[in-house]
Amino acid sequence: MHPTLTPFLAESDTWIHFDVNTFLGQFWNNTFDGLTQGAIYALIALGYTLVYGVLKLINFAHSEVFIVGTFAAWLTFYLLGFRPGADPVLGVGELILYLGLALIAAVAVSGLTAVGLERVAYRPLRNRNAPKLVFLITAIGASFVLQQTLKLIFGLNAQRSIRLLTPQPLFEVFGATITDRDILIVVASVLAWLVADYFVNRTKVGRGIRAVAQDPDTATLMGVNKERVIIVTFLVGGLLAGAAALFYLMKIPSGAIYNGGFLLGIKAFAAAVLGGIGNLRGALLGGLLLGVVENYGQSLFGGEWKDVVAFVVLVLVLMLRPTGILGESLGKARV
Repeated sequence: MHPTLTPFLAESDTWIHFDVNTFLGQFWNNTFDGLTQGAIYALIALGYTLVYGVLKLINFAHSEVFIVGTFAAWLTFYLLGFRPGADPVLGVGELILYLGLALIAAVAVSGLTAVGLERVAYRPLRNRNAPKLVFLITAIGASFVLQQTLKLIFGLNAQRSIRLLTPQPLFEVFGATITDRDILIVVASVLAWLVADYFVNRTKVGRGIRAVAQDPDTATLMGVNKERVIIVTFLVGGLLAGAAALFYLMKIPSGAIYNGGFLLGIKAFAAAVLGGIGNLRGALLGGLLLGVVENYGQSLFGGEWKDVVAFVVLVLVLMLRPTGILGESLGKARV
């Protein structure tokens, strides 16, 4: 063996492996933990899929809309007396109250950020009939602006850690321990998705969203206020991102970091594409699948390959089905 390759191969043996025993032993733990993580991906993915369905725009700044929500939730708990490193013991009533206040703060701040982003960054481009590429570049630029704004407000090392909920085991399924935090995140995320799905498919405003997604010019001729629909779309996506921010901070107490939305946003976008971009049900399915698959990859190949496995699976699925698993656009959803 060539002497220059020996150190590299020796080092590689410590982090590249194919551990079937660990995969099988942790299968159910990884499955349920992946569903918890995937539920968070799904809520963020809904924002991507709504905006794309209406504007055909990949809003890469949506990840920062999410991370702004984590800081809003963190600040709410800090003002309520929580401190980093503390392990609070709360009654059920107090827990519901504090989580409710943090949820209101997170969804309000994320929602307003999303609407402000549309007004400042995207509306002037629409008024000038700018090319789609300009929108994409603007979205990336807006993402960095929001990142640096958080960095300026919260300091150079803008990372905050507060434990919002100490997980307590409830029961076991196939040897995997299910905690109250896991149940709360998954159930609340699914309920939020159901509300969003009902709003888009069953309400008058939702019909307007689907009409604009299908044919904006005809929808305008039929009396649909296109600008109002766009604002509502960004607002709903922001509200869902704010809910995801609280759930993420519950799962990852150190999750409030100014650039923490970058990788998570890419994964949520990947989840939207995996399920079918522009498809609400696809966003949920894609998020849950991505969360589970990346956990499986971590056990099978090692923690360093967790993200790689998730995106390799995405590529393989799109090679077989380019429109995603469900593949139905928002404009073609049932009326």
